[in-house]
Amino acid sequence: MTALLAIDLGTESARVCVYAADGATLGRGESGYPTVFPHPGWAEQDPEDWWRAVVSAVRAALAEAGSPAVAGLAVATTASTVAVLDAAGRPLRPALLWMDARASAESELTAAADHPVLAYTGGADAVEWLVPKAMWLARNEPETYRAAHRITEAVDYLVWRLTGEWAGSRMNAVCKWNHDPLGAGLPDDLYATFGVPDLRDKLPERIVPVGDPVAPVGAAAREELGIHGEAVVCAGGIDAHLSLLAIGGARTGLVSMVSGTSTAFITEIGAPVFPPTIWGPYPDALNAGRWLIEGGQVSSGSVLTWAGEALLGRPRAELPRLIADAAALPPGEHGLLVLDYFMGNRTPLRDPRLRGAVLGLTLASRPVEIYRAAVEGVAYGTRQVLESFVEGGVPVDEVYVSGGIRHNPLWLRTTADVLGRPLRLVEGDNLTLRACAVIAAAGTGQAGSLAEAAAGLALPTRTVEPDGTHREVYQRGYADYRAATAATRDIAHRLTTPWGSEVPV
Repeated sequence: MTALLAIDLGTESARVCVYAADGATLGRGESGYPTVFPHPGWAEQDPEDWWRAVVSAVRAALAEAGSPAVAGLAVATTASTVAVLDAAGRPLRPALLWMDARASAESELTAAADHPVLAYTGGADAVEWLVPKAMWLARNEPETYRAAHRITEAVDYLVWRLTGEWAGSRMNAVCKWNHDPLGAGLPDDLYATFGVPDLRDKLPERIVPVGDPVAPVGAAAREELGIHGEAVVCAGGIDAHLSLLAIGGARTGLVSMVSGTSTAFITEIGAPVFPPTIWGPYPDALNAGRWLIEGGQVSSGSVLTWAGEALLGRPRAELPRLIADAAALPPGEHGLLVLDYFMGNRTPLRDPRLRGAVLGLTLASRPVEIYRAAVEGVAYGTRQVLESFVEGGVPVDEVYVSGGIRHNPLWLRTTADVLGRPLRLVEGDNLTLRACAVIAAAGTGQAGSLAEAAAGLALPTRTVEPDGTHREVYQRGYADYRAATAATRDIAHRLTTPWGSEVPV
């Protein structure tokens, strides 16, 4: 029997699954790594930690599966987690994690440029993306930038560790590097305008469409990982963006909402629209001839982790009791409002310098009320994103929900009620891992095209219907959320700039 191997490099850990050709799970593995926060708004990891975690997780998954021959594999990672490497692939500095917002000034500079490819990004590059991060390195760590042989995404780093080849995912290139698959490709003139004229030379040489084969796993990696079989690596991409492949494939009106540490909203449309409140439309990023749309909350599940563990001091084992106690409270009666912008806003406001807040505190406020308000604040942020889709001409007919939200019943229930729409909860698997299995099946020729493989390996769902009992309370809370966002904006911006400095953090 040959198997498919899926690797998902997330914010906190590498997760691996071994699948049979029919999608049955044969084995799993997971291994974590630390994140360092050197300054407010900064977040870093060590790429060598990623590889050690991948090796550990792959070995564990293959052992549980009985060490089958691997026909193919695919890798997905967080987007815009950027590694800076020398010619031997060694890290020159810690990688800048996707949530790292140090390049806010560089992001603002991209908004001043006049270039046709920026129409695909709403007129600017986000603070999280590879290009602003490369600009930051060139301006703030010029020696490191000059020494860098590669400035690359985590997914491309792992593909290189697996195969020895620098092959970039077309998804990442289109969505995060200003690559234009319908025109000139990588925009050297735009990079020059941004002050990084040699950036192309530091990016992977090949750009490969999602699902296409890259190369077999190399001999050294085979030995380290314990892999045998053909083991062809097929081009993956961004974890949340690939989730469309795990729910039957992309279709207009279907939105995949992946809610974990952050929340990503992904959909595809047949004809482009260009509102300034979305990221995209990205041509050919997932499927040729289609346009990918992206929205997101930078902080969602991470806000709830902060509220429960950091602020309230509850050990993780006690969080289920906290969630249950918070769920027993009537919404709105606590008199609190939480803004979820702990690491800025991705969409629709596109403002990395917004900050979180807890409003309405009194000496009578209880920890369980603060947690309940945090859940509601995250749900209001979700509603803000989906409303911006509809207002911008992006259909939202079906919302498929997956990720850590399914483990927090209060978060799931509150989200459905605040949105006032049914949610299709994806059951039983990690969407990113399932999507990687779809890619490996298609790329190795075991399941036809990418669309056919997606249809054949789709995950089951159940529907979470909204409860209209608290509709008026949530309407008022959402209105307060929007008003408080506007009212605190200037203060948040001042707070991100240290005294005596003009440079935000």
